[in-house]
This record gives sequence, structure tokens and C-alpha cells, in this order.
Amino acid sequence: MVMANTTSTAASTSIASVTLEVADIDAAHRFYRAFGVDTYIRLRASEAHTTGFRGFTLALTVSGPATVDGFVGAAVDAGATVVKPAAKSLWGYGGVVQAPDGTIWKIATSAKKDTGPATREIDDVVLLIGVEDVKATKQFYVDRGLTVAKSFGGKYTEFAPGQASPVKLALYKRRALAKDLGVPVDGTGSHRIVLGSTTDTFADPDGFAWEAAESPAPTAS
Repeated sequence: MVMANTTSTAASTSIASVTLEVADIDAAHRFYRAFGVDTYIRLRASEAHTTGFRGFTLALTVSGPATVDGFVGAAVDAGATVVKPAAKSLWGYGGVVQAPDGTIWKIATSAKKDTGPATREIDDVVLLIGVEDVKATKQFYVDRGLTVAKSFGGKYTEFAPGQASPVKLALYKRRALAKDLGVPVDGTGSHRIVLGSTTDTFADPDGFAWEAAESPAPTAS
């Protein structure tokens, strides 16, 4: 008699949705439609108190510098503030903006030169959270069923996305993330982001909240 495999991928956690907590829902909807990322996120009205760095960034990976500039320009035109102007770096080309609701977005490419015209296409969206102990938090998520796709010791970890995940999850040291974004590391209060879990409700070691969700995020409207 062949025994059934007791390991179920359905029991493994992955991101089903990403919800940003904002003070003004209508204004946030308008901004994210204009920015071009509304299909990747949900919005929830909240007056949660936060000061300084929220401990995360949402990062867009795109095809080339011209596309980076296009997304940065669209964000600024819609009301975002430039935190770090788009520029070349050792790793490629990118810039950082802060949405009117306070969420920090990084737009980057590994390419230093354009090989084609600018587009509005996004290759990947990554939720990069700043943690105190990358190794410990990585193990926490591995124990919940996430699969490590990339890992660089105690500095950085990226997880493989689930089948229906709109966003990848990655871990970075909190101080290093703040430095990379060009913002002070200090911050208190709510992260003002909630992750939809394909399993259950829980909080990770750095206080990022996950809620049980039954379906991927719908288009914001």
C-alpha cells in the first residue's frame, strides 16, 4: 500500500496580498493608479501612529534606466517625494521615492544602459523588510514553509514566491536597508503594512503582521 505524502504545499506560507494602511483611501488610490502599481497592492484606511522609518520598502525591478526614470517621473507627477534621485550605482541604476501616504518605493534595474525604449512593464515587485537578525528571521520563515531563493549569510535573504504571490519577500538588515534608501534608521509605531497569508494569522520576529487571506489582491479602484 502506497502511503500518501503528508507534506502539503497548501500549508506553506506565501504572500497572497499586500495591504498598505493609509489615512486617505481615495488619494492613495489615485496615486497608485498613476504610479502604475495598483494591481500589486490593497489599501486599508488607518490612523495608526508611525514616526520615521517604517522598516520596509517596496521595490520595483524593471528593464532599464529609461523605465526607472519613467516610474520615478510618474510617481513625482502624482505627488511623491524624491528620497534618492535615480542614478548609476555599482549594481545598476535606481532611485527612491516616498508616496504621499509615507510608503517608500525603490525603482531599480541591473542594467546601466538602455537596450530598448522605456516601458511601463514591471519585472518583479519585492517587499524588502528590514530586520534585526536576518538569520533568525530567515529561519522563522523557513519553518513556516517559505523556500529560500537567495541568501548571503546574515546580510540578505530572498524567498521564492508562491504560485499566486504578487510580490516576493526579502530580508535585509534594518540599518543597511535604511542606509540604502537614504533615510534615518530610527522609527517607531506601526509598520502600516499587512501581508495576506495563504495559511494563518501571525506576526514575525520584527512585528510585521500577516493575516489569513483566501485570494490574491484585486486591482485597486
